[in-house]
Amino acid sequence: MVIISADIEWRTLKTLFPDTLDKDSTYGEWFEAKLDNINNNRVLFYHGGWGKISAAASTQYIIDYCQPSLIINLGTCGGFEGEIERGTIILVNKTIVYDIIEQMGDFDAHIAHYTTEIDLSWLGSDFPHEVLQTLLVSGDRDLLIQDIPELIARYGALAGDWESGAIAFVAARNGVKLLILRGVTDLVGSSGGEAYGDFTFFENATISVMKDLVDALPSWIRISNVP
Repeated sequence: MVIISADIEWRTLKTLFPDTLDKDSTYGEWFEAKLDNINNNRVLFYHGGWGKISAAASTQYIIDYCQPSLIINLGTCGGFEGEIERGTIILVNKTIVYDIIEQMGDFDAHIAHYTTEIDLSWLGSDFPHEVLQTLLVSGDRDLLIQDIPELIARYGALAGDWESGAIAFVAARNGVKLLILRGVTDLVGSSGGEAYGDFTFFENATISVMKDLVDALPSWIRISNVP
């Protein structure tokens, strides 16, 4: 089962599988597509929706109704200028929901509650494609320039997105294997955000990232040993 979160990511995905028939579910469209060079060449693609609420709800829905042995989340993320290069594919090994504002209790304890360590031991160490294995911070907002120095200092973060934290949290609570691969489409830093105010830039970068991720998908499925 492959979850795609953002609307632009989903629209891009559908252009790569133009002959599929979309079906509707409670939380989003889904379709089944054929991928070559894997044992079971039929893969389900599901539009989970953008933001933590849709991501968490749709992930639980998929687990309850489809009972997948592996969930793969493919998508995009914003990189921190000077810390990572545009086009880098991140293999996420930890997610942190960073946009919690706690003024009554222990801030660190609340952050820790929604921090998820992703067990990737089943992947081994011989990855089929070049990736950067690192953590990803998630929040229900685009990255704010003024937040980046603290995200680097506090968490050692290099990039951020909207949904990975929610998907990882739900998958872990259900004991379902998870693989998150996110490509850096744009950089944010002291000079601003490359895609802020320029949706065409983000759209073109998303098309490139999603094509690379889908092209690589069969290789990742093969090494996952999913029946």
